[in-house]
Amino acid sequence: MSPADLPVPIDPEFAEMLAMLPEIRITAETLPEFRDLLAALQTTPPVDGVTAEEIDVDDHVSVRVLRDGRTEPGGADDVDGAARPAVLWIHGGGYVLGHHAMDDGHLGPWVLELGCIVVSVDYRLAPEHPYPTPLEDCYAALWWLHQHAGDLGVDPARIGVAGLSAGGGLAAALAVLARDRGELPIAFQLLDSPMLDDRRITPSSNYDGLPVWNRHSNEFGWKAMLGDLAGRDDVPATASPSRATDLSGLPPAFVVVGGADGFRDEDIDYAVRLQQAGVPTELHVFPGAPHGFGLFVGSSIAQQAEAAQRNWLARQWGSS
Repeated sequence: MSPADLPVPIDPEFAEMLAMLPEIRITAETLPEFRDLLAALQTTPPVDGVTAEEIDVDDHVSVRVLRDGRTEPGGADDVDGAARPAVLWIHGGGYVLGHHAMDDGHLGPWVLELGCIVVSVDYRLAPEHPYPTPLEDCYAALWWLHQHAGDLGVDPARIGVAGLSAGGGLAAALAVLARDRGELPIAFQLLDSPMLDDRRITPSSNYDGLPVWNRHSNEFGWKAMLGDLAGRDDVPATASPSRATDLSGLPPAFVVVGGADGFRDEDIDYAVRLQQAGVPTELHVFPGAPHGFGLFVGSSIAQQAEAAQRNWLARQWGSS
């Protein structure tokens, strides 16, 4: 399907890039192929000046710690030894794809420009590991980050969570889980095009032919993630955050989504309900932008979205 035939208009600056993408339709049969395709992104080196360290959290979970190589604790440029803010990053991939090293290029500028440390979690994927395993893996990484904040030179009061797509959904779920358990504080939640609602009942989630992540892939991803819970009325909010009835007491939120994203309607609804629950929330909707548009290098719209994210992070960390 060409961009001109889509149910919502695509901004012209994305049309040429989208035309070069193969059709993406994730099924049980095509999943191995797409996992192999993403493997190339798993070896992308960090941005110049950023160091990456792989650390095992436990027998199942590892994290990738991104730091400014010039200002590591005790390093030559670490003049004041001040504790830095940190973000737990959760990668996307519809709960069935991806790896914790695939977003180094996106996260490196955060490290260098915001003076933060990024901890990216390698959570186990569905369908081999359905809910609650991916979420509990993220919680284990958050626990590790808090426990090792001193060693990392991190201020535990300035640890937030962030993620893209399914990672955004897990970040939202992690904020709910952490609130309910009352063990680990989260300073903020940054939700980039988050995958939030397994019911797929909004108009945008049922558009045909959307690029990058269509309704068929979305259905497969949710069924893989939920396992035996798929299709039931009692799916918990920590599996599908849009099902939450109580959003009070959650950390401040930043929500960004494209107007040509199947997640558009559920993301807008979630942001509005966060605001109604008294959660400070900033919402950005970019008309004509497809799912994951922030990763389209060279797009002026992606650059606007990235600037908005960094400005918001700086305000959350008191460094603006």
